[in-house]
Amino acid sequence: MNNLDELAVLIINQREALLLAWRQQVRQLPSAQHLDTPTLNDHIPGLLEELAQALRSRSEQTIRKALAEGSSPVHGSERFREGYDIEEVVAEYNILRGCIHDLAENNSLSLRGESFHIVNRVLDQAIGLAVKTYAAEQAFEVQKRREEYLAFVAHDLRTPLNAIAVAANVLEDAFRAGSAGDIDSAWMLKALHRNVQQLQALVEKIIEENTNLRSENGIKVEHREFDLWPLVEGLIYDLRPKAQSNSTRLVNEVPHDFAVYADASLLKRVFQNLLSNAIKHTSHGVVTIGACQSNPDPTVECWVKDTGTGIPKEHLDKVFEKFESASENEGGLGLGLAIVKTFVEAHGGSVSVRSQPMIGSEFRFILPAKAAGEQAAITDTASADASRQSEDLTSAPAFS
Repeated sequence: MNNLDELAVLIINQREALLLAWRQQVRQLPSAQHLDTPTLNDHIPGLLEELAQALRSRSEQTIRKALAEGSSPVHGSERFREGYDIEEVVAEYNILRGCIHDLAENNSLSLRGESFHIVNRVLDQAIGLAVKTYAAEQAFEVQKRREEYLAFVAHDLRTPLNAIAVAANVLEDAFRAGSAGDIDSAWMLKALHRNVQQLQALVEKIIEENTNLRSENGIKVEHREFDLWPLVEGLIYDLRPKAQSNSTRLVNEVPHDFAVYADASLLKRVFQNLLSNAIKHTSHGVVTIGACQSNPDPTVECWVKDTGTGIPKEHLDKVFEKFESASENEGGLGLGLAIVKTFVEAHGGSVSVRSQPMIGSEFRFILPAKAAGEQAAITDTASADASRQSEDLTSAPAFS
């Protein structure tokens, strides 16, 4: 048996010991520490089989084809989804290279000449294919996030622009009634109105061009504890021009001392979209905002309730879908409620709706309380640590 065949047999016979030694070193990488054994192993056992095959056959073409068609590209995608840096992907393969070298040395095999070149060729090809796929996934994700962010921001600009437009109309009406001779003021009001219309048209175009928006669980949530009543009261103040133009009364029933543990920016946008939607469909009615602590489960429940036109039963299942509208005549692309669902679920919560035509609608969403989130994190960390200790603290079989 020549050196190449001996190394191939050794890799297959000592595969489990080789994998264990590899895992113990790879777990030092930050992104690998939380992975269970099957996820961490991924395609490495199969790669060892492919390496042994390459050593036996000495066929460069065979191993390149096997790698290109199978495991390495998939590995790059999987590691991207697990949150690896691209340097960590490369490090995994280089750690495996070192483990194979140690295995050969401990068994008095020379990893030089042809065997050295085959091992390096197989691993370098695997690195290249995995990194190529990782980079492609990363570029796609960046583009997708940009489109998602742009569409969300464009939609959120609608509310303040609508409020400015309504305020400009009110001022213009008041000016006509009391200061008809002030030509400069009339010109400024018309310029304000014209520019607001241009901005509204730009926002609508941005939303329309981002119809490929897809929700993802990658929303970054920065939790902190804050009082909810001032946040809701500030939104009511900002939306007052829009509500007055629709003869809608806004009522804040959130307790003054009620605190939530959430991302204040995202939660503000959730309430803003729900309120804007409610005002739009509640002419000469009332919109009520409330919140309470749910017991015995440590959750927070919030709601926006209106006495508006309501939503037909056949549309209720689709109101949270992107680009769906509650009625055929309302116009717009229906992103507001999709954004609500995305942001609430990013907090680990859920959202629901109840509605009856000509009676009104009630949107409710539930968020985990602070204690629940912290306890879950502690439990998950302890379970992961125990799992790793039960596997990798077991003494590894000797290389012999």
